[in-house]
Formats: sequence, C-alpha cells, structure tokens
Amino acid sequence: MSEAVSKDLNPTHDEFAALLAESLAKEDLFEGSVVKGRIVGIEKDLAVIDVGLKTEGRVALREFSVGGKPELKIGDEVEVYLERVENALGEAVLSRDKARREESWTRLEKQFEKNEKVTGVIFNKVKGGFTVDLDGAVAFLPGSQVDIRPVRDIGPLMHQPQSFQILKMDRRRGNIVVSRRSVLEETRAEQRADIVARLEEGQVIDGLVKNITDYGAFIDLGGIDGLLHVTDMAWRRVNHPSEILNVGDTVKVQIIRINPETQRISLGMKQLQADPWLAIEAKYPVGARVNGTVTNIADYGAFVELEPGVEGLIHVSEMSWTKKNIHPGKIVSTSQQVDVQVLEVDANKRRISLGLKQTQDNPWETFLAAHPKGSEVEGPIRNITEFGLFIGLDGGVDGMVHLSDLDWAKPGDEVIKDYKKGDTVKAIVLDVDSQKERISLGIKQLGGDPVDEVSKYKKGDTVTCEVVAVQENGIEVKTADGELTAFIKRSDLSRDRSEQRPERFNVGDKIDAFVTSADKAARRLSLSIKALEIAEEKQAVAQYGSSDSGASLGDIFKAAIRKREESEEGDEEETKE
Repeated sequence: MSEAVSKDLNPTHDEFAALLAESLAKEDLFEGSVVKGRIVGIEKDLAVIDVGLKTEGRVALREFSVGGKPELKIGDEVEVYLERVENALGEAVLSRDKARREESWTRLEKQFEKNEKVTGVIFNKVKGGFTVDLDGAVAFLPGSQVDIRPVRDIGPLMHQPQSFQILKMDRRRGNIVVSRRSVLEETRAEQRADIVARLEEGQVIDGLVKNITDYGAFIDLGGIDGLLHVTDMAWRRVNHPSEILNVGDTVKVQIIRINPETQRISLGMKQLQADPWLAIEAKYPVGARVNGTVTNIADYGAFVELEPGVEGLIHVSEMSWTKKNIHPGKIVSTSQQVDVQVLEVDANKRRISLGLKQTQDNPWETFLAAHPKGSEVEGPIRNITEFGLFIGLDGGVDGMVHLSDLDWAKPGDEVIKDYKKGDTVKAIVLDVDSQKERISLGIKQLGGDPVDEVSKYKKGDTVTCEVVAVQENGIEVKTADGELTAFIKRSDLSRDRSEQRPERFNVGDKIDAFVTSADKAARRLSLSIKALEIAEEKQAVAQYGSSDSGASLGDIFKAAIRKREESEEGDEEETKE
C-alpha cells in the first residue's frame, strides 16, 4: 500500500477536525434561519446563490435593492433567509427580504432595550397613520406621533431617512410602533435648555411675533417661544393684542420671568417704557377736574383714559345726580371726551376713582337756592309707597311727603288713599339735605298749624259748631270759624241716654258743646254736648235755686232757659240797632 493511499484511509487529527466542522456546519443549515451564501451566477433578474446545500437557490435582484439598483457580482457573499431546503424543483428556497427583516428585528430589539433612536423611511399611508421601513422591518407610525404640531402635508417627510423612537415591539406578532414626535420633543427640549441657559431675567432681546391669541402673543426668541401677555404689552388698556402686533413683526421685549422647571418665559413690552403711575397722586390730586377719553363701558361703570397708560373708573353711582339704575352706556359712549373729577387715588393698586356728576351742579343745592325752607312748590305725584308720596320737582329731583305730613287730624294711612299717581299737588318745603339727596315736603302745612287754633281754647269753654258728618258712633263737627274739626262720640251727645242718637242730628245743624280737652301736642280739640248740659245744670242750680228754696229742678231749668232766651233776644236787638 502506498503512502498516499495510507494517508487517505488514515486522516490526521487536524484533517478529521476540519471534516467534522464542515459536517456540523451543514447541519446548522436548517429551515427558518439566516445563512451565508455566495453568488455563483446572475440570470436576468435573479441571483443564483450557493449556501452549501445539494442545490443552489435563486433570489430576485430587487430584494437586494435598498433605494436604488443593486450592485452585485459573482463571488459576493450575502446573507439570505432559508425558507426551505428543497422545493418541488429540488432547489433551495431563499429570501433576501426576510433575511434583512430578521437582521433588523435582532438589531432593533437591542436598540429598543438601550432606548436608542433608530433610522427609518416613511413609505406609505395607512389608516390612523403611516408605515415606516426600518431597514427591512416595517413599523407603524401613528398620526399623532408624526410631529409636535399637526402636519397638514406629509409629502415632504415621505421617503426621507429620519430618526424615530421605538415605543413598542412584539416580535411574535410582528408589531413595531415608532414615534417621530418624541425625537423632535427631545431635540427641542435640548435646544430649549441650551437657549434658556443663555437667557436671564431683565434681559432685553429682539423676537419675532409667531402667533397671536386673545390673551397675548407668542414671540420666537430664536428657537424658543416666550409669552407676551396682553397686560404687559402697554401701560394703557389693550382690548386685543392685534391692536399693537401683527404676525411676522419684529419686536423688542424684556424677559420678565423664566421658570426653570417648565422653561416657560414671560415677556413684556411696557417694561421698556416709563411707568406713568409714578408720582400719580401729585399729577391727579383728589378734587382735581381733568379731561379724558371713555375707553370702555361696563355694567358697573365706564373707564376713562386720562393719559396713555393711566385709566380711571367712573362708577355708575357717580355718573348722574338724578338718573339712577341706568346703564352707563346711556350716559356716555366709547371715545367720548368727558370732564371728570378725581375722587380717590390708590397708586399701589393702580386705581383712580372718578366722578362725572361732580362736574355738574348739584340739583339739590340748586333746588334749595330757588326754593328755601317754607316755600310752596307744586308737582306731579311720581310714586305712592307705604310710607308716603314722591313728588316730581324742578331740576329732575323728587321730594317726599311722609304719611305724618299729609293731614293734621286724620291718620296718614287713611288720607293717602285719596291720592293717585299723576295728581298734581302743592306742598311746603320742610327740609333739603343735599348730601343725602333728600327733600322733605309737607301737605298739611299748607293750611297752617292747628296748634295755634287749639291754643285759642281751654278746658271749660263753650263753642258753637256745625255738624259736617253723621256717623254711627258719633258726629263730626267744625268750629264756627272753620279752622278746627272735632269728633263727638255717641256717649257725649246727650246726658239723657235715650238722646245719645247720632241720627237726630243733620249735616249743617248748629250745636253748642263743652271743651273737655285742648291738646296742643296732638293738635286736637275734644268736645262734649253731655258735659255742656251737666255744666249748665250746675250753673242753674247755683243761680236760681237751692236745696231749701222749695223750687223744683224743673222750675230752676225753666227760669234759666227763660233768662237765657231774654239775654239772646237783647243781643239780637242790639245787633239790629
């Protein structure tokens, strides 16, 4: 046996190890794995690949294309996915796409664990979002994760390599969810942090008006936005930011405040101008009269600009002396020039209280000058309340007649029923309080004070009266001069109970009565026919009879009556003469 034949039959240890490794390598080529192969031929649009099996496999050239025409040549080593060792034609079934997908999944899982960003290309739009090619692995990009702000046109982002953040991976189900927004937010946060670090409060900087809202404007400070609130745009009142700014304007602003936690920046424009409220009390002392422009009208009053940046409020109660419960818009109008008086100044709260009515004559003082106390006035009844009458007077003011000033003798709650709204009445001015804006009037004072008439009488006097009314419980009479009225109760109509009947009297009858009381405080005269009869009886007994004269009481009365009649006849004769 030759040496060569002996060597083939008895391989060395190294040769045996090599043969064993080759055999094991072929056993690793199982279906469903990624294997290495060599291109042994190119046929039209197919690449023939040898992966170490009995037969080669064929893979479409397009599967090797990533954004362009593949550049392959015989001898190139490639990785492919072994789907089947042998098909019906005896060829290996290979796939470059699946190999790339497996490679991508393995790589992406490692990047996901490390929270690293990945690169991909948006290539299609689907329901609720877009699909992204992550170098072979297809991921889903939700519409809300495309950008920080809603994107109207996705066109410029399609087919462009971009960075994404993997939010979720499920290899078993083949699901990958990515976000472009989180990458942008992180990048933006880094940029913001860098910009904020270079800014400081009080710094003056130029900015670009990026957006305008009802409450202010967002200013681009070169990569970071700051808020310029409407109250910090000017010292004067600004109803809407668009009065001062337009989108695209370049403005100079001052950094008022920086929140290091939220990185929010507050800006101001008015801070670059002098504060008009400095020494405001000296410029607008209390009591001073100034001119201003009505800038705004509210339910509770009107705002008046005294100078740019300085406004005062005319409260509705300080607008008119006489117009109460009326909307300020019916007294003044926006942009109207008005004269006002400074009522109060609070520099700390930046408030000035103004008065409009104070620049006009006080109608109560004017009324008092024209109608002093005790003078007579006339006007229509504007209102009737439970406590009196309100009378319209000159100058648009009202005067009040209290119930107690309606009548001297009758209760006010009864007398007020005789009046109705719209009636024209006369009254006497009792008092005028210009501070409290009150005028007190009296109707009963038109007839003089009955206390003077009551003073003419004293208890025990006999008065002649005329019956003016007959009532169930008595009669109403007035004195002969007509100055006083009194009421004689049923029990005082006669000494004889059978004669205590009001119906025996008629209106117009003349009667004599006895004064039982003359109350000056109550301005009331109390009369009694009964008391007069008793007094006359006592007088007759004393004058015409005694207990031992023998004359009867009837004789005494007859004598007294006869003498009285003779006396009255004598008076009549003297009057005729």
